[in-house]
Amino acid sequence: MEQDHLAESLNDLLTNVSTMIRGELQETNNVLELVEKMNTRVAEEYKGFGDVASGLTIFVEQLKCKSGSFDEYVQQIDTIEQQVTEFEAVISMLDNVLTSRLLQCFVMFYFLGWEK
Repeated sequence: MEQDHLAESLNDLLTNVSTMIRGELQETNNVLELVEKMNTRVAEEYKGFGDVASGLTIFVEQLKCKSGSFDEYVQQIDTIEQQVTEFEAVISMLDNVLTSRLLQCFVMFYFLGWEK
């Protein structure tokens, strides 16, 4: 009888240890499943970032090609701007000369009359 009681206690102990180990393994399994789902979600998110980065890289390359075709026009604009600056200087000089000549003519007309 005592051996039956000892055998039953040992059986209960092993059953309880087995249940405890199953619980621990189930908890570990649940944590691993959660980590797997998180990894899948992060991978999807980073895949989207990669697609965006790839698209941006292509867009930047296209812009570089397009901006390169504008270089000729930018040079032409710079040349025109330089010519306009030079033209403004000539106009200013002519304006000064004409203003001086007109002033001389006015002085001559006013003080000397039309005779000269």
